[in-house]
Amino acid sequence: MLDSHAEHTADIRVEELRIAAGDAMLAGRLYHPAGRARAAVVLNGATGVPQRFYRHFARWLAAGQQVACLTYDYRDFGDSARGHPRHSGATMAQWALEDQPAARAELQRHYAGVPLWVIGHSLGAMLMPLQDGLKDVARMIVVAGGLVHHHDHPWPYRALALAFWFGHVPPLVRALGYLPGRAVGFGADLPAGVYWQWRRWCTTPGSYLPETGAALPLPGWASTGVPVDLFAMADDDVVPPAAVWRLGGVFGNVLQRRTVLLPQEMGVKRIGHLGAFARDNAALWPRLLPPQ
Repeated sequence: MLDSHAEHTADIRVEELRIAAGDAMLAGRLYHPAGRARAAVVLNGATGVPQRFYRHFARWLAAGQQVACLTYDYRDFGDSARGHPRHSGATMAQWALEDQPAARAELQRHYAGVPLWVIGHSLGAMLMPLQDGLKDVARMIVVAGGLVHHHDHPWPYRALALAFWFGHVPPLVRALGYLPGRAVGFGADLPAGVYWQWRRWCTTPGSYLPETGAALPLPGWASTGVPVDLFAMADDDVVPPAAVWRLGGVFGNVLQRRTVLLPQEMGVKRIGHLGAFARDNAALWPRLLPPQ
């Protein structure tokens, strides 16, 4: 179907998809370029960020870069929600280790033989080193994704994080059976299983790494040889550059390009944790793509 809201409606086609991920069904949108695609991107979103947030970036890829782009929502969230989040048993690990590979496989079915790139925003990159089925990935692009501990946050943001993990929020989640994100200023309601796993990883030195080899797979990215581009934002209080480089270490001994994006150098006012994909910051989008 043609997306009537697209800026370049004559140049791209937006297809609504339903993607099977185990016992879940994910809602996705595939942005097709008008001509032959030179690459295809699956965009793994950040925690609590719906796929519609990425629509301007996806249209830019398809219309201006001849790159197909698949966006989607994780199970029991956004357009993939089947009911109230208090009834969901979803976890952050499921989002990363089941939903992300399912979306990647769906894109490969549509664009077999085309170079496949993965763009991971925050959570969208965080557990990629633990995944398998990566032999067809040509490039991994990490945007503001890292292994962050609450001690990494600068003040005053650290005070907000401490309240989110140790203050009034945990009792609310226990009482309600889900994270009332809208009520606590997070912006999106989330399943309790997502919140508790996220909390554990953000308050444990090493994040999820102590669980690998037991509850989680061991990192195996180094064996793939797939190059990784890591982008940290100089003004990101949520996942500062040091946390992004920590994730780079989990990808192992593969070719890595590490870049810190400074708002003033990009000609924008602020980037922060989410702003790399904001429409107002389109000037920095070309920097996120591999060099041609």
